[in-house]
Amino acid sequence: MSSLHKSRIADFQDVLKEPSIALEKLRELSFSGIPCEGGLRCLCWKILLNYLPLERASWTSILAKQRELYAQFLREMIIQPGIAKANIGASREDVTFEDHPLNPSPDSRWNTYFRDNEVLLQIDKDVRRLCPDISFFQRATEYPCLLILDPQNEFETLRKRVEQTTLKSQTVARNRSGVTNMSSPHKSTAPQALSEYQVLPNGCEAHWEVVERILFIYAKLNPGIAYVQGMNEIVGPLYYTFATDPSSEWKEHAEADTFFCFTNLMAEIRDNFIKSLDDSQCGITYKMEKVYSTLKDKDSELYLKLQEQNIRPQFFAFRWLTLLLSQEFLLPDVIRIWDSLFADGNRFDFLLLVCCAMLILIREQLLEGDFTVNMRLLQDYPITDVCQILQKAKELQDSK
Repeated sequence: MSSLHKSRIADFQDVLKEPSIALEKLRELSFSGIPCEGGLRCLCWKILLNYLPLERASWTSILAKQRELYAQFLREMIIQPGIAKANIGASREDVTFEDHPLNPSPDSRWNTYFRDNEVLLQIDKDVRRLCPDISFFQRATEYPCLLILDPQNEFETLRKRVEQTTLKSQTVARNRSGVTNMSSPHKSTAPQALSEYQVLPNGCEAHWEVVERILFIYAKLNPGIAYVQGMNEIVGPLYYTFATDPSSEWKEHAEADTFFCFTNLMAEIRDNFIKSLDDSQCGITYKMEKVYSTLKDKDSELYLKLQEQNIRPQFFAFRWLTLLLSQEFLLPDVIRIWDSLFADGNRFDFLLLVCCAMLILIREQLLEGDFTVNMRLLQDYPITDVCQILQKAKELQDSK
């Protein structure tokens, strides 16, 4: 470990040990990348995403409260209507003469259950293929959810619910702005067919199942947006970062912590997922056009070339912006980019500059290429040196 890296770790530790965290100083440090040693990134992300307050003294009580709240969500939203709970002394009040699977009432618990299944099946399809370039999400977690998996309770895991359902999943993906695929070409191939995934024994669950539970609960609590394809790519890096924390105390609660950090993050970027807001000033169309207007200001020749070829930002920037570049780079690089994005005091204005920098860094290829070649470049971005991209974006920011 270099002396410079040791110095950076010490700088973070100095900021984080203060009774009141200096947010601007933390942002300044985090913007240039957060060391992974000692769980620094996990802690910094939780502060930058407003999960942990700046006052250290309140962390213990707030974490206990939030984690108990998440346990309550599990109890209320994961259990199938009609499952017997005799072992814990509950009666069968959830199944009555008035409320049965064929009850046509829209308020029926069974109707709700069947509607939820449509969302669940789409989530299940997406999370099973999460980050196919690494094996992490297919491996068993060290901390399975005992509340759900306890054999003393006749609770149903979401995996079992998917296996047992006969409903057909309706796609939740939206054909918006000419975009039909949220997956990057170099990330779209899963390592093996779903039927070939190793089935974990009873009492165990894979990391993708934890992500599935987080997304399902989020969809239940946010019916206005529910689940949109691509949200799994937002949860993935968050959960991976928290679930690989070197501290077992933090790692044990990775699911609950991820849920609340994801919820806070979605509160800031959810407008990108809402079709009715596409053309508003807070919608995704405005942000895509902002990338092009910035490019026009910084590199008019390249801007005019893309305009001449009728390459609209919807063809590539939709995915870049909506998924925070999580499909354009491998997971370690995505995590490094997110250090800077979460530290951005202007909340994702820097993301627009990163996208612009990505265009400028391949300007020579784009200027020489035809429509087909350029579309292939933009939809399967060739540069993997994210530090180069971030440095260029910082130069664009400083030149304003």
